[in-house]
Amino acid sequence: MADDDARTRVVDNPERKRFELLLDEVVVGFVIYRLRPGQIVFIHTEIQPEFEGRGLGSRLAAAVLATARDRGLAVVPDCPFIAAYLRHHPEYADLVYRDQAG
Repeated sequence: MADDDARTRVVDNPERKRFELLLDEVVVGFVIYRLRPGQIVFIHTEIQPEFEGRGLGSRLAAAVLATARDRGLAVVPDCPFIAAYLRHHPEYADLVYRDQAG
């Protein structure tokens, strides 16, 4: 698994509106998103079944949240996986969009 670290990277594929997790340059997972002014809505996360259980989903979640931070975007976690990741990683709590009307 530690070997996976050096072999993975996350790239934005804006044409497909998703971040892709590459392992040895092969897409093994992705997060679909939608952009709104000042926000990024994470809709769905998927890791290919044969790569599950290796921590790749967490690596992908951390990367997309770091990218949101770098781009100054508030996060709307409509994806259950991203929402669960946020609950377990309070260091990203400042990114979550809070509706000021409520």
